[in-house]
Amino acid sequence: MSQGLSTKHLLGIKYITLDDINLIFDTAREFKEVINRPIKKVPSLRDITIANLFFENSTRTRISFELAEKRLSADIVNFSASSSSVSKGETLLDTVNNILSMKVDMVVMRHPAPGAHFFLANHIDANIINAGDGTHEHPTQALLDAYSMQEKLGNLTGKKIAIIGDIFHSRVALSNIFCLKELGAEVTVCGPPTLIPKYITELGVKVEYNLHKALQWCDVANILRIQLERQDIKYIPSLREYALYYGVNKALLDSLDKEIIIMHPGPINRGVELSSDAADSHHSIILDQVENGVAVRMAVLYLLAGKRN
Repeated sequence: MSQGLSTKHLLGIKYITLDDINLIFDTAREFKEVINRPIKKVPSLRDITIANLFFENSTRTRISFELAEKRLSADIVNFSASSSSVSKGETLLDTVNNILSMKVDMVVMRHPAPGAHFFLANHIDANIINAGDGTHEHPTQALLDAYSMQEKLGNLTGKKIAIIGDIFHSRVALSNIFCLKELGAEVTVCGPPTLIPKYITELGVKVEYNLHKALQWCDVANILRIQLERQDIKYIPSLREYALYYGVNKALLDSLDKEIIIMHPGPINRGVELSSDAADSHHSIILDQVENGVAVRMAVLYLLAGKRN
């Protein structure tokens, strides 16, 4: 295995190698031990300044990255577009150049435009980490999801993973597909026909429209929320009808003839895609995902810092 990442940015799972993924997981395991110690800090990034640029609202991802950065002793600059000059018409490049003139080494960015991170990577010298770009990718979420599955199942080669919900608008789904396929898993997507992209099978995944069949097939169900904020037209008749046909609840899980693992990247629309009795059941590893998210993001930050010129 290589001693470092093959790239100086994390723009998407599509652009990293299997060796990169395994190196991130190995590093995350070490950092998970660190964050479970009484003293949770290491001085690994003491001389690194990281800017968190969030042009879209985020709570979980921003807090997870911020906590990872603090655990590594980095200096942090937080930037929210809604309270910045972006709302006055400043361009993305001007905003970032202004921040970089303050001698920032790394940029963690969430942006509504797919490809915004590639644009930045071509124009500035800092390491770029994609914390979500439109409906394109969300690489650290896919890494923490796959890491959490490995913790429970071991090697993912041949394991059956169902991704259920709003596949059409989900950057998590795309990154998960790239990551899981790279790790040798079988992937099926499940949801209403209107929320399954037309050419999704070209990514090497199967499509299933029957929720019970998808759950009966899989070892892990990664359940995604309906992203109403990204839907410019109605893709489903109502949330109530969606919950009736595609909502996962404890009774449905109990009706299967095997035990499966339930995951969700959050935030959960309780009572829509996932009932409370399922989300809080022994099937769920949702809180493990949250804990693993900090360790995985620490690993990514640490490894990319090692690629600085």
